[in-house]
Amino acid sequence: MSFDGSDLALAQSTAIEKDNVLSRYILQKEPHNSFAVAEALLNKYDGKIISSNGKLGVVDVVFFGTLYEALLSSTDLDKYPALKKWFTAISKTPSVTAALQVIDKQISNAAKKKLAGDKKGSAGGAKQATLAELNPATQKLNVKQFLKTPDGKTKILPKDGERNILITSALPYVNNIPHLGNIIGSTLSADCWARYCRARGYNTLLICGTDEYGTATETKALEEKVTCQELCDKYNAIHRKVYEWFDLAFDYFGRTTTPKQTKITQEIFNQVHANGFTSQATMTQLFCEKCQRFLADRYVEGVCPNCKYHDARGDQCDACGRLLNATELEEPRCKLDGTRPITKDSSHIFLDLDRLQPEIEAFNERVNAGGKWSANGIHITQSWLKEGLKPRCITRDLKWGTPVPLKGFENKVFYVWFDACIGYPSITANYTDEWEKWWKNPENVKLYQFMGKDNVPFHSVVFPGSQLASRDNWTMVHHINTCEYLNYEGGKFSKSRNIGVFGTNAEETGIPPSVWRYYLLSSRPETSDSMFTWNEFITKNNSELLNNLGNFVNRIIKFAIAKYGGVIPEADLSGESEMALIKDVNELLGQYVEAMEGVKLRHGLALAMAISARGNQYLQDSNVSNALFTEQRGKCDAVVNAAINLVYLLSALIYPFMPATSESISRQINAPLRNIPDSFTCDLLAGHKLNGAAYLRTANPEKSQV
Repeated sequence: MSFDGSDLALAQSTAIEKDNVLSRYILQKEPHNSFAVAEALLNKYDGKIISSNGKLGVVDVVFFGTLYEALLSSTDLDKYPALKKWFTAISKTPSVTAALQVIDKQISNAAKKKLAGDKKGSAGGAKQATLAELNPATQKLNVKQFLKTPDGKTKILPKDGERNILITSALPYVNNIPHLGNIIGSTLSADCWARYCRARGYNTLLICGTDEYGTATETKALEEKVTCQELCDKYNAIHRKVYEWFDLAFDYFGRTTTPKQTKITQEIFNQVHANGFTSQATMTQLFCEKCQRFLADRYVEGVCPNCKYHDARGDQCDACGRLLNATELEEPRCKLDGTRPITKDSSHIFLDLDRLQPEIEAFNERVNAGGKWSANGIHITQSWLKEGLKPRCITRDLKWGTPVPLKGFENKVFYVWFDACIGYPSITANYTDEWEKWWKNPENVKLYQFMGKDNVPFHSVVFPGSQLASRDNWTMVHHINTCEYLNYEGGKFSKSRNIGVFGTNAEETGIPPSVWRYYLLSSRPETSDSMFTWNEFITKNNSELLNNLGNFVNRIIKFAIAKYGGVIPEADLSGESEMALIKDVNELLGQYVEAMEGVKLRHGLALAMAISARGNQYLQDSNVSNALFTEQRGKCDAVVNAAINLVYLLSALIYPFMPATSESISRQINAPLRNIPDSFTCDLLAGHKLNGAAYLRTANPEKSQV
């Protein structure tokens, strides 16, 4: 279509631009929204953008391709009369009728192939069922350290003389369903590193839970017409289900609305207050005369005074990241009813961070380098310290929160960013009564915390400031690991606008968790923002995961079963290519361990895949084939022995990233999951028998391998 500036061309151009909106709604499984947009366009432009006299226009082709399947399966098209009329007319045109006949034939053929595949899959499924149990009688192993995973019954406590690692994921706020950006930003990243630590034999505890107090909960509860507690119960269950589906192995997933949260928060406040690190002041706050209430930060929206973003919240601007007081907003409005609030005075308690700044600076100087923090975590913290810390208000005029245990403040609660981080020890206290062995044991415990970059100051300044002011012997953060933002299809994930892929959407696709985990961790926004697109998601998983790891594992296992009955042969591994393989793998393995010890997860995964690629190269260079087996049996024996052992190593290296895939490989090679070693050794000995090959689904239903 050429653009000639006419009304017709302008209308067509506008309609085609709207196809992006239609496509997004279709991907999000919200066809009714697509239909509403198309209906409005058809009504607005009448016959200008659609076919006439049976001739298809460019808009017809674009819209029909986007909406066809959704329209075909819809049962309520009567709600969209213009769209229904258009769809009926287009479907009857000769060119569309002919095209649909071709498509129908292709679909029929594909269905037959799929049915055949399903039948094979059923047989394969029965075969795979026999792989579920390892067979010790046919194992010949030289492994000294197998992977030990928590049994869920024995409480994990620090052990003298061991490396004790305490890991927290930022507590996801309870009032919504987590999207992919939330998941990679904290929970999945924390799980990945916890799995690495366990696979290295470190004594590890992984803690998380929902952050449930505060204004956002009150607002959402009002919106859903339920109590705050009912809302928290609902979304805590949703979060648990999402994380379980993503295969996140928290040792304990709790919540902040517990008696122990109240007890520990009030104890810390009483210590801080008694030590003289609090002050009181009158604050001028926004008050809604219509609601007859003081408006907490999140009840207020307006124009950011810094970047002029029009929808800045009363506590922070999402556009520029600046922390705000609600009274700083230009053109403020009550989020509940849209009216402009007035100002009123209210007394509050402040944490005197300005007086704590020298101690907070000294603490950060010690741990920023020693703990190998993420560069953005250091930068964000230093910008706060450079600007100079100020007393920070830690109370709010709310009902839903931890009560302030001070006379004259009985009707106030703690500000969520004073007590949210206290959720980490309180959730641990709900896990074990001996929680202080983790949280008041700085000599024997290292604390690693994972979060999005907007949460950094509260973990590097505010919470450490509270710990220091309490004068108690707290375990304080050793390493902060933070992500930039994962964006969605050219824009931002939006909870309020329901734009993006949310945890429940991922499960509904039918694509296995390992595929999602691989994509998110391989694209983890460690140093700059990254972008989720559906095309890249499918391409990345099928071209990298399938063609690299899947090809290597499946090719050598099937060859060993076909030619050796699944039994690893005795072999001489002193050949030039075998020695080169072992040397190269050991170099990459050393880099992998170094990357993972530095919590560089994306680089660690890339190195694991590089080891798999080296295995593929080895098979290719060795020309694994029937000819090799019949004409160079000694060489073939060496290749099978070395390659199967490399598969065993890879099952350990990818465990932090794709545990289900590791477990599948473990069953196929009939060997228990092992710890991640420092060097590559051949620990599956001659005579060890494999179980058989298995297949896992990938992002493309037409392609299935490991």
